[in-house]
Amino acid sequence: MVADGTLARPLTGFAAGVPYVAVPPYDGGAAPMVIALHAFEPPRSEAALAGTLPLTRLPAWRFYLGLPMFGARLPKGGVAEVNHLGQSDYLLHLYGPVIEQAAMELVEVAEELRERFPVHDGPFGLAGVGAGGAAALLALAESRLPIGAMAVVNPIIDPTPVLAARERHLGIAYHWSEQSREAAAWLDFTARAAEIGARAPLPPLLVITGGLDEVIRPEHGQAFHDALAPYHPAPALRHVVIPDLAHTMGPEPGLVPGPPTPGSVLVDRALTEWFHLHLTSAVEETVRFR
Repeated sequence: MVADGTLARPLTGFAAGVPYVAVPPYDGGAAPMVIALHAFEPPRSEAALAGTLPLTRLPAWRFYLGLPMFGARLPKGGVAEVNHLGQSDYLLHLYGPVIEQAAMELVEVAEELRERFPVHDGPFGLAGVGAGGAAALLALAESRLPIGAMAVVNPIIDPTPVLAARERHLGIAYHWSEQSREAAAWLDFTARAAEIGARAPLPPLLVITGGLDEVIRPEHGQAFHDALAPYHPAPALRHVVIPDLAHTMGPEPGLVPGPPTPGSVLVDRALTEWFHLHLTSAVEETVRFR
């Protein structure tokens, strides 16, 4: 375990085989933790996400994880192999497997991070951007992780709009099969709202969509919010639209953080406030009255 008060800058390493960037609270001491997952688009690395959404004012340990097939976990064939998988069947060979693995490995990653760093016991925060948001929602739907609060930014609530965007961009129609339809339904979290709503306890959830996002448009985020609202009323469930936010949150290639934008600054502020309200302040009250 890292000793209290010894850290002043981010650390990098691996937990359960997953690369991470760890950013301590201002005093480097014991605090709750927030785990965040990056997107397929910029920010598409743990370092880029750490710089794009630093959550500097949040009194928590922040751990930014690398997704499977990205960065240090590229397959043997490198980027060319990833592109081949996407071209052969984006949903079944690339997107679906990455989301499933990222969600499944969170259990072991969280356990190892608790062993290495002075993070508080109990529920932790979980965040994701784009495809990382989909992995976070899959973990919410199918795992028993002790999630104390969640926030997703431009989350891929349903992969169908992503496939449609690829068709427009590449000019090649996606070939739907019975298997791919089943996978799309499995990763359609609006359709699975009742299943998610049955989770107990259901953590506070913030959904952020961008007014300039042409893939997951604000109405997708609103539909997901509305489907979940009967099981998770306000103020524990909130959908926010940030007008200047596009689907990507930085320039290509997205491996390092780009300069701050009005949209990314507002996202960082919204996540900081959400996790402080629903995670770190709750822990502070618990510690105070022990």
